[in-house]
Amino acid sequence: MRIIYLHQYFNTPKMEGGTRSYEMARRLVANGHEVHIITSDRKPSTSKSWYNSKEEGINVHWLPLPYSNSMSNAARVRAFAKFVGLSFRKALEVPGDLVFASSTPLTIALPAIWAARKRKLPVVFEVRDLWPELPIAVGAIKNSAAIFCARWLENFAYMNSEHIVALSPGMQEGIIATGYPAERVTVIPNCCDIEMFSPAKLESNPPLDLSWLAGRPLVVYAGTMGFINGVDYLARLAEAVLPLDPGIRFLIVGSGKMKKKVVAVATKSGVLGENFFMLDGVPKEQVPTLLSAATIASSLFVDLEPMWSNSANKFFDALAASKPIMINYRGWQAELIEEHGAGIVLPINDISSAAKTLVKRIRNKDWLRNAGEAAATLANNKFARNNLAEDLEHILLKVHNDWREGNRFR
Repeated sequence: MRIIYLHQYFNTPKMEGGTRSYEMARRLVANGHEVHIITSDRKPSTSKSWYNSKEEGINVHWLPLPYSNSMSNAARVRAFAKFVGLSFRKALEVPGDLVFASSTPLTIALPAIWAARKRKLPVVFEVRDLWPELPIAVGAIKNSAAIFCARWLENFAYMNSEHIVALSPGMQEGIIATGYPAERVTVIPNCCDIEMFSPAKLESNPPLDLSWLAGRPLVVYAGTMGFINGVDYLARLAEAVLPLDPGIRFLIVGSGKMKKKVVAVATKSGVLGENFFMLDGVPKEQVPTLLSAATIASSLFVDLEPMWSNSANKFFDALAASKPIMINYRGWQAELIEEHGAGIVLPINDISSAAKTLVKRIRNKDWLRNAGEAAATLANNKFARNNLAEDLEHILLKVHNDWREGNRFR
């Protein structure tokens, strides 16, 4: 099967950010499928021309289109719009039997569906975030006309897809609530790349200079510092922990629009360089080395209920690394942690209580060992990439075969 795979923000392991599309695509290639990724190269560039590369057998078509989390909403919308038009043309050129489109942004549905219609191909749509609920909740979409357009786009994406892949149970519920048939929605969450975190792989990875740690307990956050991430929570937590246990260290590794705010909060509270440290983002292939030094890994969000349905890579990387996971939100991940004992769920609005709980847990060797073992069990039994990639392949093949036989949703 030839798969036209649209994902505007595709990353390889040598790049900073999640690699879900890369990992899924290379497994599809290994199983004999031909995969064409249509994506953007976000690095600053004066070039406007497409170029190609081969990544583990994946045919990747790159459009130079600068983008970063620090851009204004208007600039980001312009980037989305430009990609829509140019990726549509590219999707008409590459060989394919099926179109697989992965959000965000939700605008990826436009070129995917337009190209599929023109070429008479089926579409499978992957929902990584609940749009437009999330941008509405954070105030990125405010006026009624924009909200109407976003709702229309959501409905357009769903109702023109033969099947939808949701990254969490909450996303699945949101999709079904729009009227889309439940039997055509499958949950395939973000995954654990267990081999990437194996001891043999760790030995071959470049080392990170963490000499300042000197064997102390370490809480790590590795990822984007956007508005929704609320990473300043960790700076405030470090401030509350310092008088309770000055030996505990906190480390943020990443970049993003809110990095200056995090620095400002940490500086004002006097923890920056004391028990709170920050490093620039690292490529995905270095994340295992980073987490191997962590005592506890973390995933954070601001206090918004729509974020409870997230499927953040940070959560699954912690499981793959056999590390206890610390979060500050409710939802399906909190339920997993509490059911399996794989970490701690801290209150987002009570920093004092959160600090006491963290100090108690991070100094308890038995708890750390048990939580790490529980995390590893979840990684292997529930979220292993190889198993979930097989689930995705099964969906794509079924949709392809049903389409050829005339068994169609529309």
